[in-house]
Amino acid sequence: MIRVLVTDDEPLIRAGIRMILSSADDMEVVAEAANGREAVDIARSQRVDVALLDIQMPVMDGLTALAELRRSAPEVRVLILTTFGERQNVLRALGAGSAGFLLKDSAPAELMRAVRAAAAAGEAYLSPGATRHVVDSLASGGTADRAERARRRLEKLTVRERDVLTLLGEGLSNADAGQRIHMSEATVKTYVSRILAKLECDNRVQAALLARDAGLGT
Repeated sequence: MIRVLVTDDEPLIRAGIRMILSSADDMEVVAEAANGREAVDIARSQRVDVALLDIQMPVMDGLTALAELRRSAPEVRVLILTTFGERQNVLRALGAGSAGFLLKDSAPAELMRAVRAAAAAGEAYLSPGATRHVVDSLASGGTADRAERARRRLEKLTVRERDVLTLLGEGLSNADAGQRIHMSEATVKTYVSRILAKLECDNRVQAALLARDAGLGT
């Protein structure tokens, strides 16, 4: 069972997330917190596999709590859950060691997918909306030199790997990308791992930015 801590200052939000996650056979909501300080204290005192953290909270916000958890409970995987999609929050969360960034308007299935991905200690999970927002923001105003450097880095990819990378640039999840190009989700995940290794990227967002810089999908 994946042991989940749900953190949000709104009781109704916490109740809704608990209901969604409790419907899964492989997840258990073991605790709730109303702010980041409570979340950190709970994660230190009991076993938690994945902590869902809202960003805007009293006492201690989600990004500060994330930094605290990375220092004092590094085994806990943290998913940032928020209504705000500004790129600075996404980048701060990823830079601080978040296992993913999920918007609150995401579908229940995507929430469960993100929790499973975080528990598996895989690559950082970003909701498609968050990925598109960051990629579009950071890719705007690119230079010709940057585009040429990106194209050179992509030369080492196979045709199929470039197909998968193009879909990453669109912000698609592994499951959605698999449906688009008729691959299983597991096969797409394998391709993504190869792509990140070949391009020496730390996460999907970096790879997606390279795709946009190189003009894939445009």
